[in-house]
Amino acid sequence: MNRFNSPIFLHGLVRLWKPLLAMVLVVVASNFAVQFPINDWLTWGAFTYPLVFLVSDLTNRAVGTGAARRVAWIGLVPAVGLSIWLANAQIALASGTAFLLAQWMDIAVFNRWRAQVWWKAPFIGSAVASVIDTLVFFSIAFHGSDMDWRMLAAGDLAVKWLMAVLLLAPYRAMLPRMGWWVPQTR
Repeated sequence: MNRFNSPIFLHGLVRLWKPLLAMVLVVVASNFAVQFPINDWLTWGAFTYPLVFLVSDLTNRAVGTGAARRVAWIGLVPAVGLSIWLANAQIALASGTAFLLAQWMDIAVFNRWRAQVWWKAPFIGSAVASVIDTLVFFSIAFHGSDMDWRMLAAGDLAVKWLMAVLLLAPYRAMLPRMGWWVPQTR
C-alpha cells in the first residue's frame, strides 16, 4: 500500500475537505474573474484571489504547515482543470505556477511569524506572497496579449494588500473556531 492509499492519508483529506473545497472555489472564481477588467489597472479577480491566503493561513494555524501544503497541492489539480474550462490554458498555467510559488511563500512566512501577535503571520505572509503571485501570474497570463499587464499587476497588488488588511477580521473571527474549519482527530 502506498502512502496515498493509506487510511491515515485518506482520513487527513477528509478532515481537510472545507479548506480543499474553499481553495478550489476561490482559485476557479478568481481565474474566471481576472478575465474581466474593471478599468485599466484592475480586474475583478483582485477581489477574490486574496481569499486563497485566508484559506491557507487558517489551515496553517489549525493544523500546521504540512496540511496547508497538502491543501495547496491537492486543491491545485481541480482548480487548474476547471480554470482551463472556464478561462483558458494560458491563464490556468499562469495561475497554477503563481499559486504554488505564492502558497509556498505564504506558508513559510506565516510559519516564521506564527508565534507573534495574532495578525502578523497572516498579514506579512499574504503581503509577501502577493508580490510573488502578482508578478508571476500577470507576466505569464497576459504574455503576448495587447493588454498592459503591468498596470493591471500594479492595481492587482494594491488591492491584494488592501485585502490582506481587510481579511484580518475574518481570520481573527475564526481563531476560536478552528475546530470547525478543520476538525481535530480523535
